[in-house]
Amino acid sequence: MSLGKLKQALADFEYVYKSRPNDKDAKMKFTECNKIVKMRAFERAIAVDKPEKTLMEMFRNMENIIIEDDYIGPKLEDDKVTLQFMEDLMEHYQNQKKLHKKYAYKILCDVENYMRQQPSLIDIQVPDGHKFTICGDIHGQFFDLMNIFKLNGIPSPSNPYLFNGDFVDRGSFSVECIFTLFGFKLLYPDSFFLSRGNHESSNMNQMYGFTGEVTAKYTNTMADMFTQVFNWLPLCHCINKKILIMHGGLFKSENVTLEDLRKIDRNQQPPEEGLMCELLWSDPQQWTGWGPSKRGVGIQFGPDITKRFCDQNGLDYIVRSHEVKDIGYAVTHDGKCITVFSAPNYCDTMGNMGAFIIIKGDDLTPQFTSFAEVPHPNVKPMAYANSLMSLLS
Repeated sequence: MSLGKLKQALADFEYVYKSRPNDKDAKMKFTECNKIVKMRAFERAIAVDKPEKTLMEMFRNMENIIIEDDYIGPKLEDDKVTLQFMEDLMEHYQNQKKLHKKYAYKILCDVENYMRQQPSLIDIQVPDGHKFTICGDIHGQFFDLMNIFKLNGIPSPSNPYLFNGDFVDRGSFSVECIFTLFGFKLLYPDSFFLSRGNHESSNMNQMYGFTGEVTAKYTNTMADMFTQVFNWLPLCHCINKKILIMHGGLFKSENVTLEDLRKIDRNQQPPEEGLMCELLWSDPQQWTGWGPSKRGVGIQFGPDITKRFCDQNGLDYIVRSHEVKDIGYAVTHDGKCITVFSAPNYCDTMGNMGAFIIIKGDDLTPQFTSFAEVPHPNVKPMAYANSLMSLLS
């Protein structure tokens, strides 16, 4: 169910319910899952296939959206993101206020237009003496995102960042996180980078809260727009030809090259197997070889897999995210596989630290900073999640 495999989940719930017809919990889960399956089937039945258009083509009348006289929030200047806009936006969000929908639509259109032009693997060159920061999962924890910028400085050409996927879901300030990240991407396209995670997908968003949050704060239409934008996010980045960064991990297939990753057609929902799936879903394991993932998607890969991949592609090590770590990071596979996770006290329950990594262009040795959570307004994680998820928690 948590993977969005609704029909398979429904069959299991039905089996349990028929086996235990007087079990109220079994009946409740079967009924709720059945309701969702029927709703999705109805949505598919009434959907009309259309040739794909860019968001800009779909929203040609965006200039007709009225900005009310009493709106006092951040405003784009000549339809462009500026540093002043970003500073105002972050303050606005910390005061629990909402960006006007006209500016939100415009940011989404501009991000999609930019991302369409990018390859699936982005090459990044960090000059000698310059630093570069890598962050892991944020998962809608906006106030912890602000703490990263407080600890490490806000993004700029001299303070570049890469956020390694799972910007949204679970945390209930995902809208604030994603518009902050997208805004900095538009402001500093050559100094601010975003990798797709497994939660930048329709199934995950519908189950774990992002779709519900966008719909509550804006519209169903905007939730659909996010799905289209997420399809264009790059899948991985390579720093100075020596560090490959992806959200999940490595591959079942041998002899995968960086060129293979560049050629991935990413404009789709994540498939259940293959290179794109594994980039978003895989996890490292302690023992050699590879095996099925405990998640049910992707694989688990051992230190021999990591060493072979790095050797074949001339890499020093890989950086991935995707897993909670007690101190926010973990170094495994003889230093060739590093995990970084940047959502402290994940879901307000895990008690973990968050972390980020700093490297320098002439010294790619990772330097780690761990940090604790900061207070946030009284909106619980998963507040916008699918109703069935509350039954499964």
